[in-house]
Amino acid sequence: MSTDAIRAADTRAEARALSAAAATAGHAPSIHNTQPWRWRVTSNELNLYLDHSRGLEITDPDSRLAVLSCGAALHHALVSLATAGWHTLVARMPNPAHPDHLAQVRIDHRIPVTPAAVRHLQTIALRHTDRRPVVSDPVAADKLHSIVTAVESAGAHLHLLQPDQVYDLASAVDHAQRTESGEAAWQAEVTYWTGGTRPLGSGVPDAAIPDRAPQTTVPGRDFGHHGDLPISEAHENAATFAILYAPEDGRLDWLRAGETLSAAWLTATELGVSVLPLSATIEVAVTRERLRRLLADLGHPQLVLRFTTADPAGTGAPHTPRIPADQVIERA
Repeated sequence: MSTDAIRAADTRAEARALSAAAATAGHAPSIHNTQPWRWRVTSNELNLYLDHSRGLEITDPDSRLAVLSCGAALHHALVSLATAGWHTLVARMPNPAHPDHLAQVRIDHRIPVTPAAVRHLQTIALRHTDRRPVVSDPVAADKLHSIVTAVESAGAHLHLLQPDQVYDLASAVDHAQRTESGEAAWQAEVTYWTGGTRPLGSGVPDAAIPDRAPQTTVPGRDFGHHGDLPISEAHENAATFAILYAPEDGRLDWLRAGETLSAAWLTATELGVSVLPLSATIEVAVTRERLRRLLADLGHPQLVLRFTTADPAGTGAPHTPRIPADQVIERA
């Protein structure tokens, strides 16, 4: 085969890998399953943009959680490319004049495919949010250590809360949710994005929302109504709570926090640990500051995570829908 033919074959392989990566990114977790990302794919480049049309103007006015969601999608895309055997060059926030251009990914050269990358790609299809309380043993210390290591290797930090701090967290979550539920505009926004059926494949369906308030020390998300997901009446008292935090609190930090969330969630799923993100305290400025005090000002809180042993029966909650790839991916 000639040099030109080899180069042409590599170019086609790169283009296929980039398209597959953008499609894989669509499985990432996002605030209210809004999937606020948009991808532009060329033959040798993948560009990630924040899509404000799927933003939450009331819940997330500065787009911090939308950018964090996009960071999770970016990590999913990078996992896909690594599994395809490509080393990538990533420029985050590549254009200061266009802050919604969150990342530029270029394929660099071939690399060996590692078992860890393959495992992560397989886990992407399995990962989902389970809001049910699970009565089980606490998550083992070695598993929590592996999750913390995954977070730190991705560039952020995870503070595991002590039992007395969990009560402070519960108070902060309750305050945040009462603050939000008292706003008619917030209620309308949550009503739009949760329950019912959206033809575009976004939002949180009733099938993924508990049919009653779970018995937990730290309240779960208040969607303003009960859904159709059956849950037990048992009290969940073995959960571990943690604060994902970053050294600063700008757009780049939010993006990196999302990448870290993805890395931690995939690792946890592989270890049989269920992850539930809790963002209410991040959405309200007063309670976000309370979380910062729980961190002893070590950094800026980006998200609260609940870790529990995954459902031993293996009967997980249903996955949320996904927007068709052709509606979030532009090919140049």
